[in-house]
Amino acid sequence: MIEQLETIGVIGAGQMGSGIAQVSAAAGYDVVIADISLEAAQAGLDRLKTQMQKAVDAGRMQSGDRDAIVARISVAGGMDGLSGCDLVIEAASENEAVKRKIFVELCPV
Repeated sequence: MIEQLETIGVIGAGQMGSGIAQVSAAAGYDVVIADISLEAAQAGLDRLKTQMQKAVDAGRMQSGDRDAIVARISVAGGMDGLSGCDLVIEAASENEAVKRKIFVELCPV
């Protein structure tokens, strides 16, 4: 059993997954965003950075807060990158076959 939750994994770098990653990092957790490829995960993080920059530009977020959130988020191209996570949240496609495949791949990790 985990004594203290430190690292959260998020499967899926789309809008939902990126939002979960942002909220988790803002709460002080280290976050790993994983997707089908490293490029897809990085694209999700890049979109998140763009959205946060818009919030900074509009005065809804401080640049220091944005930087702290981004510093807590890393990316992984596949399930192996989630092996050090204390909690993994699945936020991938709303397709049952895809979700089943994800959990089959995640369980051994």
